[in-house]
Amino acid sequence: MKQKLLLTLLFISLLSKGQNKTENYSFTLQQAIDHAIENNYTAINAKRDIDAAKQKKWETTASGLPQITSNIQYLNNLDFQVQGVSGNAFNPGGDPNAISTIAFGTKHSMNASATLSQLIFDGSYIVGLQSAKVYLQISQNAKEKTDLEIKELVTNAYGNVLLARESVSILEKNKATLEKTLFETNETYKNGLTEEESVEQLQITLTQLTSSLSNAKKRAEIALNLLKISVGIDINNEVILTDKLEDLAIKNVDLAMLSEEFDSKKSIDFKIQENNQESKRLLLKLERFRALPTIGAQLNYGANTFANQFDFLTTNQKWYNYSNFGVNLSLPIFSSFRDRARTQQAKIAFEQAKTQLTETEQRLKLQFQQAKTDYEFSIEQYSASKSNLKLAERIEGKQQIKFKEGLSTSFEFTEAQRQLYTAQQNYLQAMIDVMNKKATLDKLTNKK
Repeated sequence: MKQKLLLTLLFISLLSKGQNKTENYSFTLQQAIDHAIENNYTAINAKRDIDAAKQKKWETTASGLPQITSNIQYLNNLDFQVQGVSGNAFNPGGDPNAISTIAFGTKHSMNASATLSQLIFDGSYIVGLQSAKVYLQISQNAKEKTDLEIKELVTNAYGNVLLARESVSILEKNKATLEKTLFETNETYKNGLTEEESVEQLQITLTQLTSSLSNAKKRAEIALNLLKISVGIDINNEVILTDKLEDLAIKNVDLAMLSEEFDSKKSIDFKIQENNQESKRLLLKLERFRALPTIGAQLNYGANTFANQFDFLTTNQKWYNYSNFGVNLSLPIFSSFRDRARTQQAKIAFEQAKTQLTETEQRLKLQFQQAKTDYEFSIEQYSASKSNLKLAERIEGKQQIKFKEGLSTSFEFTEAQRQLYTAQQNYLQAMIDVMNKKATLDKLTNKK
């Protein structure tokens, strides 16, 4: 009995582990971007929008192709409709002022028919085909914009994880160094060779450093989960980042970009606005085409049968065939100037779209100028913060030696430490800024 219980518990444990199985991923920044473009939740729906647009295009095309419909109708006359006839039509010797009644039809009847219809000319169909093509282009451009935004999003998220982890690493190193200095200072104080204030000053700094370290660890975990969501991975899965923050910063310093000319027409925002202008042009064209005739043709073929008993399924039931062919033409003549008002509205909307396209072009040029300036400044800040960090490290090192030898006060040493900590964070932020500003510039110039 005990053995069976152990086997049961083991089975439940294995089943539970199988249900909670997680996957492991290892990404460079580019691999993370590639994975996100395929698996990001927004990217998946953007691809579905393209598929839906393709189906919409075929739906529009098919509406102008031959259409075949069929119809089967069965009728059971529970009570015949009676028709009245004046006079003595059914009784020549009867009263000429009398009213006779008669019922027409059979108890059961059935009709089967098929209709072939074909659109010959319709202005709205022509515009519809063009609109379906534009609709597909809109979906494709929306997907392209989504990919560019995902690239920027993943770059920022990936960099934030590295930034948070580097912050944790630096704070841990600073804490270990400070704990050692505090211990030595405290021992010196016990021997009466330094003041208690020096110990207390270092203790305050250590407390602040410990708090910052705890917060940095929490931010690192949140940043990693944000990255997982960005690339389309369950937050319970493990992700290893193989790129280093400093390597990515160096890689993203591209001075050649600062001398490149900007072509606003290649920007995805410009293309989307062009789509908007084209759709408004087609709406204007549609309103104008409403004044043209609509021509269609149809061919009908059918058969019907009648009986007083339901015996339509027998082979000797007689069916009576019929067929016809027709052409219909519809031509609008007068609508009390309603169509003219609709055309004018479409014309105004088209003119607005053209103005919006011009505005978009000017706005993109300004955005590029701003993004280029920000990127150039981030490169300058990266270089400056790197130099400042080296200086701060040397100053802190000198102050530490002076403090241990009693040639410097605890205030001066603490101030040098704070200056070092600030320089460290500025350097990390400068590296992430280079990455982010480059990503913004890439999105604006449509670089994939």
